[in-house]
Amino acid sequence: MSAAPPRRAAGRLSVTPSLAPRDMDRPRASARVWQARIITLFPEAFPGVLGLSLTGRALKEGRWGLETIDLRPYGLGKHRNVDDTPAGGGAGMVLRADVLSRAIDDAQRGMPENRAAWPLVYLSPRGRPFTQAMARDWSRAKGVTLLCGRFEGVDQRVLDHYAVEEVSLGDFVLTGGELAAQAMIDATVRLLPEVLGNAESTEEESFSASLLEHPQYTKPAEWNGLGIPPVLLSGNHAEIARWRQEQSEAVTQARRPDLWAAWTGGQPD
Repeated sequence: MSAAPPRRAAGRLSVTPSLAPRDMDRPRASARVWQARIITLFPEAFPGVLGLSLTGRALKEGRWGLETIDLRPYGLGKHRNVDDTPAGGGAGMVLRADVLSRAIDDAQRGMPENRAAWPLVYLSPRGRPFTQAMARDWSRAKGVTLLCGRFEGVDQRVLDHYAVEEVSLGDFVLTGGELAAQAMIDATVRLLPEVLGNAESTEEESFSASLLEHPQYTKPAEWNGLGIPPVLLSGNHAEIARWRQEQSEAVTQARRPDLWAAWTGGQPD
């Protein structure tokens, strides 16, 4: 049985699913730009927030590409089953290895052999935490393939066979990986050249220099009896830079002692 084609959104925001057999020789859209490929039971969840604001405009302009691979058509039998009960018993359902492997093979077709050039990632609460550094690494790759889990997760044999990297958005559990995928893609895409239009904005943000970002202010100069720190209105760029650095250090030390310890090379207070 032929699997359904992936949905593509490279250079456009309008995508339409199809159950027609897929032409394996057809070239993938906009292969020259950074690509995100998402294996999911809910392709209609994309582009979601990725289709809005600067990331959405960059997607429409073809500065990056989005492709969803619908897992359901790879399912088995009349009802296209993609999961089964856990081996050894227990609650919930587990995504089947034989179903996932066909979807992954399709998603990985034509990929570079160097996994660093195109990471294959399973979004999992037991994975290593997603960080700004990871987003920057992904942005320097040719693209990333994200496997969105559901139910009780996926068959471990798939993760082992394909050497899938497990990555977590945080120490909490979601009903599926789609929201996490959108968050990680957003964090990555905004680092691509010409997406934000101002490279300095990414350099001064939280985590870019291992510190949290300093406080920001804008007009009006006074609001509810509260004014803007005078140094920011002084026009003295050296003093402004010094103030911002001091503020970043203070807020990091107060709110994220783990980051502060890494920054100072010591231990959390």
